[in-house]
Amino acid sequence: MTPAHLAEPPHGIPVSPLLTCQPAKQRLYGADTYFQESHDQLAALTDDVTGFAHRHAALLLKPDAVVARRLDTAVDWLSARGFRIVGAAVTRLTRTMVRSLWYFQWNLATPYRRRLAALFLEDSDALVLLVRPAHDLGVPASVELTRLKGPTDPDARQPGQLRHVLGRYSYLLNLVHTPDEPADVLRELAVHFDDGAREGLFRSALAGDDRTADALELTDRLYTATKPRELAFEPALERLRDAMSGQPGTEPTATPRLLLESAWEHGIELDPWDTVIVGSKVLPMRHPGRTPVLDGADTGTWRRHLNSVRATPS
Repeated sequence: MTPAHLAEPPHGIPVSPLLTCQPAKQRLYGADTYFQESHDQLAALTDDVTGFAHRHAALLLKPDAVVARRLDTAVDWLSARGFRIVGAAVTRLTRTMVRSLWYFQWNLATPYRRRLAALFLEDSDALVLLVRPAHDLGVPASVELTRLKGPTDPDARQPGQLRHVLGRYSYLLNLVHTPDEPADVLRELAVHFDDGAREGLFRSALAGDDRTADALELTDRLYTATKPRELAFEPALERLRDAMSGQPGTEPTATPRLLLESAWEHGIELDPWDTVIVGSKVLPMRHPGRTPVLDGADTGTWRRHLNSVRATPS
């Protein structure tokens, strides 16, 4: 056993087991700059950081939700399921931000997925909504909202889930994202926003006022700043075939995958959205056999985890 005076000093701050089910996430997030920034800033505003993280969830409405004009539908869906919007702000999903948000999951992403994501994530600003459920859910709000949001796989989504309501386009064009656990809520708010913007969201949430009107005002701004797009596959494929007609290396009977790969090989510029719509359907998005470095946990796992933590003597 290593003597206490020779023990390796901690790399970061303690992360409560009430913020995540995963010991690995406790270790990694304690040393993570984004988590530290959000945690420390919130601790200066409230004595109940853990309670705040449990009571609040975040919903990211991505650029595909903006151009598909689905933001107001998401706002209505939240209200119908008892989630009050207590903060709203616009974010820009840059290349660096995307990799920071999914830093512990993008080890699964193929080069195709990274290439396609770069085409649309920076095309429009996105909307972040900070929400609170009307009643205690028995699990963190982020865990329940993630369940209600529905899975990434469009074929696995169920009626009533947010991703089903907004449109089942593809694995990549899933329109919304939610932080998995309370620890992720804190970390991702720091990825999106600097100190000033983040403090505004924290104070707004602590006040607890309904910010739906703010969310709808930002929705109007985002719609005004972007052109609407139809995200259906067949029309997008037809437009790509028209754009590639007569180009070198492209046969009329080429598969959609060969169509895209030929365009990239010959440096032919295609419409970014049509490329993403088609590519995300026909190109592999995940490396088979890989698992994420960190993942979320379902409501059942969280209920068992909470019972275990509460039963453990301090």
